[in-house]
Amino acid sequence: MKIATIGTGFIVDTFLSAVEKIDDVQCVAMYSRKRETAKPLAEKYHIHTIYTDLKELLKDPAIEFIYVASPNSLHYEHTRLALEHDKHVICEKPFTSTVEEMEKLMALAKEKQLMLFEAITTIHMPNYQLIREHLDKLGPIKLIQCNYSQYSSRYNALLAGETPNVFNPKFSGGALVDINIYNLHFVMNLFGTPDSIRYTANKHPNGIDTSGVLVLKYPDFIAECVGAKDTQSLNFAIIQGEKGYIHVKNGAHPCESIILHTEDTEVTLNNQTTTNRLYYELLAFNEMFKNRDFDRCYELLDYSHSVIRMLVEARKDAGIVFEADHKK
Repeated sequence: MKIATIGTGFIVDTFLSAVEKIDDVQCVAMYSRKRETAKPLAEKYHIHTIYTDLKELLKDPAIEFIYVASPNSLHYEHTRLALEHDKHVICEKPFTSTVEEMEKLMALAKEKQLMLFEAITTIHMPNYQLIREHLDKLGPIKLIQCNYSQYSSRYNALLAGETPNVFNPKFSGGALVDINIYNLHFVMNLFGTPDSIRYTANKHPNGIDTSGVLVLKYPDFIAECVGAKDTQSLNFAIIQGEKGYIHVKNGAHPCESIILHTEDTEVTLNNQTTTNRLYYELLAFNEMFKNRDFDRCYELLDYSHSVIRMLVEARKDAGIVFEADHKK
């Protein structure tokens, strides 16, 4: 798997570190509008080619995959261009700003028989699979609680009157799509699409959500998902059943360890060997690519579509409007 990256943020650093851990995965090029922005990462990971012209990168025949880690509002454009140039794509979460964008990308990928993945770490974690394997020990599920709160380094800038991308409706930012999406995936990959979803948010005057609470209603239980970029908290995920509960240490994002509580017993489970959360998703994507497993790829793509539908419904429920909502 020969990959090129779009973006130079901290997530790209983590991604390139994961690339180094997998023998048959290699980053062969980077794209940045300014060469000097990409140079530190290129030197750190011994990447010899930096493009400042995106179309030139997409014409490079040595590149098989594009990893899209640009601002949220550019995910659709960059992914579309990559697919149009016959490149497979790994796109950072959230996949797109709107359902319509997502559906166009799905259709294009399937038409051209290209792989298209959402880089959502949670569902590929070994410890997340442990949760799935032990759910039946809890009996009928009644409640799920998730909290992922992380005071953003950019929040002080917002308070000072600036508008960082992550808090900008123009760039499809906000706590829901940036941080609470992990909780949403945590619930939906285990239990499917809810009957209804509501989102109550703390909003900045510019209309973006800095924190909020998702409520997902299923036929027999309720899930509550808290995501905040304006406060800190104890992060956790808890699945409560009539016969016990599962506590996910430090929440849905890292899935650091699983504590299974049933009757008078408590068992701690952990199948993860690295703290680099992107390693496990990249391992899964590479395996599908090697095996040309398009069925599994498109199954995941259809699942991501269901999450985007719920994400957009929740965002609109809170009255959060992106610039992308006005585009056709």
